[in-house]
Amino acid sequence: MIERSLVLKQVTLGKRITIKSIVSVALIAFAVILPQLVHLALGQPGGVKWLPMYLPVLLAGCLVGPVFATAVGIFSPVVSYLITSMNGKPMPVVERLPYMMVELFVFAFVASLFSKKIYENGLWAFPAVILAQISGRAVFLGMVAIFGKAAPFKVNIIWEQIKTGVPGLLIQAAVVPVLIIIIRHFIVKEEE
Repeated sequence: MIERSLVLKQVTLGKRITIKSIVSVALIAFAVILPQLVHLALGQPGGVKWLPMYLPVLLAGCLVGPVFATAVGIFSPVVSYLITSMNGKPMPVVERLPYMMVELFVFAFVASLFSKKIYENGLWAFPAVILAQISGRAVFLGMVAIFGKAAPFKVNIIWEQIKTGVPGLLIQAAVVPVLIIIIRHFIVKEEE
């Protein structure tokens, strides 16, 4: 969505890259901070239920296009792991890190496929988010099934976690598109 707006404003490639980089870094920071706040308030079960890292990644998918969004999806859990490892409580744990990197890559990529449509009509954010959530969770579950013997967790455990996270997914399926519609409104209004 941001890319389309910048192209219409005839912003140079260098400035477009800079703007999308700044937005992406801010969303990675949000993806690191938000889970910390949820875990402080609700403990580890709160993270499994509300899935706070997913929200900034979904925003990235809708806003910055596939390349930058997938970078946000991949680097959010990595940066979180590196920062939280310094205090001896890494989030996510190292065994889960590669799975989350792939899952959030899928979240960001699928949502980003709709970014041009979202620019045209903000309501496209709803299917973008829902399809991204379904795809990402399915890929995570599929990876655990495929790498079953090597995976540190089993399909039934991940399936239970997916069911536990449904409230978070439902809230994000409503909140993220509304945020995107609001952001879109300001972007489009500025262009008029």
